[in-house]
Amino acid sequence: MDESLAALQELIEVVARLRSPDGGCPWDLAQTPQSLIPYVIEEAYEVVDAIQGGEQEAIAEELGDLLLQVVLQAQIAGESGLFGMAEVARGISQKLIRRHPHVFGDVLVQNVDEVRQNWEAIKATEKAEIPEKHQLSTKLGRYGRTLPPLMAAMKISEKAAAVGFEWENIDGVWAKFHEELGEFQQALAEETPERQQAELGDLLFAIIQLARWHNLDPGAALQGTNQRFVQRLQKMEAVVDRPLSDYSLDELESLWQQAKAQIAKHE
Repeated sequence: MDESLAALQELIEVVARLRSPDGGCPWDLAQTPQSLIPYVIEEAYEVVDAIQGGEQEAIAEELGDLLLQVVLQAQIAGESGLFGMAEVARGISQKLIRRHPHVFGDVLVQNVDEVRQNWEAIKATEKAEIPEKHQLSTKLGRYGRTLPPLMAAMKISEKAAAVGFEWENIDGVWAKFHEELGEFQQALAEETPERQQAELGDLLFAIIQLARWHNLDPGAALQGTNQRFVQRLQKMEAVVDRPLSDYSLDELESLWQQAKAQIAKHE
């Protein structure tokens, strides 16, 4: 057994010990697949943050935390006789082999686009038991259930556009944005909170269409804005001598602009 397999086996055994009714950890024993959902999501985002930060030790640590969630889910399922790590690993290996016939078979490809097309075709064949007229709605519904909202909206938009549910040009997208903006403003003035939220969702979806047409990633864009906001606050807090809540709005705006300019010099 090589080092990687030995390390993985050690992790599996550690998790099994934590889940053991005989001397295991009460917290681990109390967990269910459902109770662990927030940790799966949190660890996935922390992996992304570590990768973007570029610190290799942090990346390795966060990947380990995410791997723990995989092993925990498999361990809990195995205790009920449903599946275990072997089925998880074997299943993804078989899927990769099926969907890479240009590597594990005799299919020839010329570029990445052909690889992607083959992947989607094979994936569609695997799910052929779904009636054709329901395939798109089923796929889009799965995106809505399983992906973060911004990512789901982009995926839904892309797949709908691929079957022709698309504007003829960017002018139509802008018109839709302004339409949704007006409806949101009207809802804020006249409608219930439920309608206001619905119109906000429509407006956000329209913005995502604009992002798609311009080949922009709305999730990355918002994440960048979040990071810049925090960075500017950090710069502000570094130069003040009392809590920010003690400053007037005009003073805060001045500090904000100074922080913004300072950061811009180093970009």
